[in-house]
Formats: sequence, C-alpha cells, structure tokens
Amino acid sequence: MKPIIVIPARMASTRLPGKPLADIAGKPMIVHVADRAKEANCGMVVVAADDPAIFEAVRDHGHRAIMTSVDHGSGTDRVAEALALVDPDHEYDIVINVQGDLPTIPGADIRAALRPLQASECDIATLGTIITDQAERYNENVVKIVGTPVKDDETLLRALYFTRATAPWGEGPLYHHIGLYAFRRQALQRFVGLPPSGLELRERLEQLRALEAGMAIYAAIIDTVPLGVDTPDDLEKARIALK
Repeated sequence: MKPIIVIPARMASTRLPGKPLADIAGKPMIVHVADRAKEANCGMVVVAADDPAIFEAVRDHGHRAIMTSVDHGSGTDRVAEALALVDPDHEYDIVINVQGDLPTIPGADIRAALRPLQASECDIATLGTIITDQAERYNENVVKIVGTPVKDDETLLRALYFTRATAPWGEGPLYHHIGLYAFRRQALQRFVGLPPSGLELRERLEQLRALEAGMAIYAAIIDTVPLGVDTPDDLEKARIALK
C-alpha cells in the first residue's frame, strides 16, 4: 500500500464559523490536524482548502495545501478532487480522509485505519470504539456501527450498517463510529460517482451509500474517541488539551 493523507477543510461552519483557522495554542486548528497527520508517518499530507486564507495558513506552517472548489457537498468529494490534482499519475493507491476538526487525534489512530485494508475484500476502512457511556447508547448524534468480527478478531469489524439509533438490540457491546476513512483509490472514485442513497438520506450518514452499493467497509476498533471540534465548548477543550 502507498497511502496519502488528505484533510478537507472548508471555511463555512454553522456552529463555529471560520473553524479551520480557530487559534489553538498559537496555531490554526487545521495546522494542528496536519501536524497530527504528519506524526502518523503514513505518507504525504495535503490539506484540501476551499478558501485562500486556509491555504495560506497551512503553507505558512510548512505543510502542503491545494485549493479545491467551494461547491462540494461533502468532505469526501473535496478529497477526491484534491487527490486528482496532486496525483494525476495515480502514484498513491490509498487515500486517508482525516477530518479537519480533529486537532488532538493521535497519529497511531490515523495509522490504525490502514489495518483493515490488509484484507483484500475491504474497500473502505474506518474506525470505531466500544461505547462505555450509557448516555451515548441513546444519543442520536453518536453514530453506531452494527458489525460482525472479521475472522473472530474483536478488534476488526465488518460493518453491516451504521445508524443513529441504539443498535443492535440485546446483550453485547455497542460501537461508536469515528468518521475517519481510508479508501482504496478505485473505491473512492466509485463512491463519489454514486448518487446519494435512500438510507443515506434517511439517516444522514454518507457511508450508507457505499454499503447500499455493495462496497465492503471494515472498522478497526481503537481505545478512545478523538475530540472533534464542532462547538465553542469543544474548541476550549482542545485549547486546554494542546496548551
């Protein structure tokens, strides 16, 4: 495998306007994410920006950035455009999509997304963790993975479904989905060419498009959920963590 990490970044955010450039310990948040991605030591790191201010901030801190369209409906579409621009010769066969609001994610967690792709039948890899907070079991904002262990390995699941509901029913662990993805290049190209699916629109979960199209998604189970910055309170937590 020859992976590349692409971090999609857009300026518009309903709950936290200008989020990529929010200051954390003297650096924009998007730069911290690029730092974590570099620490993962998985290959080239590129920030896919939709605004010149993001582009310039990333470049000023020594990372690579590329301008992409402001019209993309999802981060995955932005990643696909960036990949085509930076690698027209298809040198890279795996692309890791790291969200631009994960400034504290450990590099080891980013690397963990490559493990499921050791299985040749896996098209898309992602991450999850066991839910330990009972409130999260019933929280619709916590997306759950419904899956089955691969070859009796409890740390690797084949995803059968993703849902905001409490599932599956009965005794046993529930898994919190972490929205970081590693795509085989051909899987990414196929995915962005598909129309939104019925279950995707109903659950508001983009990954269901891949499952409905028959693509295989495997999830590596890691220890904790990385802090995602979506609100001013989240931003303060990140500032404390990285102070």
